[in-house]
Amino acid sequence: MTAQGLAGALADDVRRRVFAAIVLGGADAPAVAERTGLPARQVVTAVRRLVDAGLVADGDGELRVDADRLREAARTPAEPRPAGEPADRVLRTFLREGVLVGLPAQRGRRRVLLAHVATAFEPGVRYPERAVDEVLRRWCEGGGSDHVTLRRYLVDEQLLAREQGVYWRVGG
Repeated sequence: MTAQGLAGALADDVRRRVFAAIVLGGADAPAVAERTGLPARQVVTAVRRLVDAGLVADGDGELRVDADRLREAARTPAEPRPAGEPADRVLRTFLREGVLVGLPAQRGRRRVLLAHVATAFEPGVRYPERAVDEVLRRWCEGGGSDHVTLRRYLVDEQLLAREQGVYWRVGG
């Protein structure tokens, strides 16, 4: 289990509630359902996913947090995302003929898309805000986004820097 896998397993509200109930002593699915007030079906599904993720051990029907696996995940460095395919998939999903059809809600996917958009700006060149807006409007024409939001995200993600109305691409 990696830290990313751990975060993914606990990203769901129901799974977090179930995990918390197990941490606080819910030894089986009925006890967890009682503590959380969740329907038994949701509890069973969440427990199965937590077991699959390695966060919870199910020994003879008794649920417990797998502390050893948690410690291991905390010590394991994050693996770099494989180059190519995932980024290509994000770009294929959110770009049509060079126009954004929307912005991903997930920050990691949005970052991939924004990094691609940032390549429209030359490193080391300073751009007035009007020039930045002109470039970004082309990305947004007829799509599901607006250039102001796109510019804000680029600055927030530190792909573009801004000072006194002048912008430049960060990094290379």
